[in-house]
Amino acid sequence: MSDKQAVKSYLLDLQSNICEALAQLDGKADFITDEWQRPQGGGGITRVISDGAVFEKGGVNFSHVQGDKLPASATAVRPELAGRSFEAMGVSLVIHPNNPYVPTSHMNVRFFIAEKEGESPVWWFGGGFDLTPYYGFEEDCVHWHEVSKAACEPLGEGAYEKYKKWCDEYFYIKHRGEPRGVGGLFFDDLNEPGFDKSFEFMQSVGDHYTKGYAPIVEKRKAISFGEREKSFQKMRRGRYVEFNLVYDRGTLFGLQTGGRTESILMSLPADVGWHYNWQPEPGSEEEKLTSYYLTDRDWLA
Repeated sequence: MSDKQAVKSYLLDLQSNICEALAQLDGKADFITDEWQRPQGGGGITRVISDGAVFEKGGVNFSHVQGDKLPASATAVRPELAGRSFEAMGVSLVIHPNNPYVPTSHMNVRFFIAEKEGESPVWWFGGGFDLTPYYGFEEDCVHWHEVSKAACEPLGEGAYEKYKKWCDEYFYIKHRGEPRGVGGLFFDDLNEPGFDKSFEFMQSVGDHYTKGYAPIVEKRKAISFGEREKSFQKMRRGRYVEFNLVYDRGTLFGLQTGGRTESILMSLPADVGWHYNWQPEPGSEEEKLTSYYLTDRDWLA
């Protein structure tokens, strides 16, 4: 038996806790809060930080929406659910730092119920987190994946390997032939272990996000940088935009369900650039990002 109210309470607490931790890390800016209602049913709370000492732009969004029919993005891998009414709730965030030596991070945890008269409700959890550096540091990648593995403890042996692989495959920019970042975890359609165990795992993923990200931000936020690094960061942010607008299921779900555009597109960076056929200098740190860090790698080997 699913407990929607317990999930909603957890998600609201998670949003508050993450915003508090990130505002503390920034030390200058705080999150503004924007509550919204969805005409088709439901609503949410969008919280945004901008022009901070550390974070150029970041959004932490809570949403709880209902609808008469699941959109195509939600039934693509489960066509048997087409035509069912749905309820979806989750917390989704993307944080874009000012300093190019601090990576961008993303986290999302969500819960769905699809219902049809005369049939049992179908519910599932999904989510994960991933890291997108501009300048790579081996110890940061190892730390991030150690935390990812720790987050998988509720599901036991093999869960980290399974969800790391899924993350690497999902956050892949097909038209560029490269990963979006150094990965983390991605899971979806989780209901097999039962509600309590699935919910426990979703909470573990949500709770481990700041444990993974905050130490990296603390370590890198004071590194000095110049126009070269900033220009490279903007160009790499372009890749992030490409993925989110072309492939991301969460973005597509929000747009297909008539969600609030401002909240859906809060994941996009404020300042971004594209350069025609740009190539890094051989042997440079910029070249090392794609040749070494953005590869299918076992960081815990």
